[in-house]
Amino acid sequence: MAESATQRHYRAPCPGCGAPVEFRSAQSTHAVCGYCQSTVVRSGDVLTRLGKMAELFDDHSPLQTMASGRITLDGKEVPFTLVGRLQYKGDAGVWTEWTAFLEDGTLATLGEDNGAYVFSRPIDPGRELPEAARWSIGTTTAINGKPYSVAYAGQAQLVSAQGELPKLPPLGQPFGMVELRSSDGEVLSIDYGHTPPRVERGRAVLLEDLQLQGLKDESAKDEKGRQFNCPHCGAPVQVQLASTKSITCGSCSSIIDLGSGVGGELRSAMQDEPVRPIIPLGAKGPLQGVHWQVVGFQHRMGVAPGDDEHFGWSEYLLYNQKRGFAFLVDSEEGWSMVRPTTGAPQMAATGRTATYLGTTYQLKYSYNAETTYVLGEFYWPVERGQKTFNRDFAAARGLLSMEQSASEITWSAGDRLASDTVVQAFGLGDKKDVLQRDDPGPFVAAKGAGCGTVILIVVVLLIVLIIMSNCSGSSGSSYRSSGGSFGGYSSGGSHK
Repeated sequence: MAESATQRHYRAPCPGCGAPVEFRSAQSTHAVCGYCQSTVVRSGDVLTRLGKMAELFDDHSPLQTMASGRITLDGKEVPFTLVGRLQYKGDAGVWTEWTAFLEDGTLATLGEDNGAYVFSRPIDPGRELPEAARWSIGTTTAINGKPYSVAYAGQAQLVSAQGELPKLPPLGQPFGMVELRSSDGEVLSIDYGHTPPRVERGRAVLLEDLQLQGLKDESAKDEKGRQFNCPHCGAPVQVQLASTKSITCGSCSSIIDLGSGVGGELRSAMQDEPVRPIIPLGAKGPLQGVHWQVVGFQHRMGVAPGDDEHFGWSEYLLYNQKRGFAFLVDSEEGWSMVRPTTGAPQMAATGRTATYLGTTYQLKYSYNAETTYVLGEFYWPVERGQKTFNRDFAAARGLLSMEQSASEITWSAGDRLASDTVVQAFGLGDKKDVLQRDDPGPFVAAKGAGCGTVILIVVVLLIVLIIMSNCSGSSGSSYRSSGGSFGGYSSGGSHK
């Protein structure tokens, strides 16, 4: 366990049951007794019982209290130990914040949200912050002279806790939560459950980079999923992931809302005109060095503002226990692999470019998107008819996409994939022709290529096409690539 030689631990009996309750950090004011679940507050050398904490919900996390690791801070590797856990519920779902005890006695936070991790530390914002309700999605503000974009503004509440903790907001009482993100990958959270608001700044981390020891046994992830009967047709429905907020019935394809849990009131919505995914749900395979499983599928339609021509694409939701979720996108422009970004790209005032992690992306398409069909499990409350406004950017083979709803802006970044890569990853050799798309070219034009070269290539292509057309002997026939997985024609506005 990571600790400093000068750090004095404090231990006292729980006021509820007499079991020992330990405080390792002088910054810790609260703790939850591991025996009777009493919430206790420390005042000097006196512990006072505030009440009983609700049971933790099973989030299937590989982390647990007393796991230890190392994090690089200011160029130095610093040991830490996870001493507490806070579980929150908000407008967009549930997430966990682990309290990390550093060797200097201070506390940090390892945030865990659907398999993605952010390590952050408290900061002084350097100015008085506005009320939570005054933050607007998409606006830009400066904290300590650095620009941030408002990615989320909504309500959250503490639902459970464990171990040694900083000051807690009232259990079950909603408070404001705001997330700011920068173009270099930083995330800054403002927690209005404290007075003054608690501000933390951090970056995304990978579990393997934290050199963690004392994780849960790998067998913990093999626990049986929850099961219930479909509220529409009565068929049994199995839930595999603890983070699932929506699921579809395998028998009638109804979308079932799990926002209140399996034991709560289940609401369902029928889906007609079923769409069949080419890659089956449950398929497993390696992509970009990570072993993924297909857990969800959604088909979406888009239309550019002022246009009446729609286009479609498909998104496969992929899951890995330590990497969280990613999206395998199948559009008329080919296959791509994208993941939500931690930071928020900086978009130009014109909206024509966006810069992220030092790379500038050019706008390709702007359009309104709508979800038309879903299958499987999702970590957000997906429903048919959900609408967003999207912008897609590209740089060489890199991709950047923005989706904006009423309460949140989400950015995703990734790369194009060759069709053969998808075929090999999921062992779908028998579907190779069906999965074939217009793959990314084998080269990218070098900077400074002359206009004459480009014109020469175009002229040669035109001559070849004319010759082929004359040889075919047909008039008025045309060729169209299978493009998107369902043959939908697109004028070029394909997603991502």
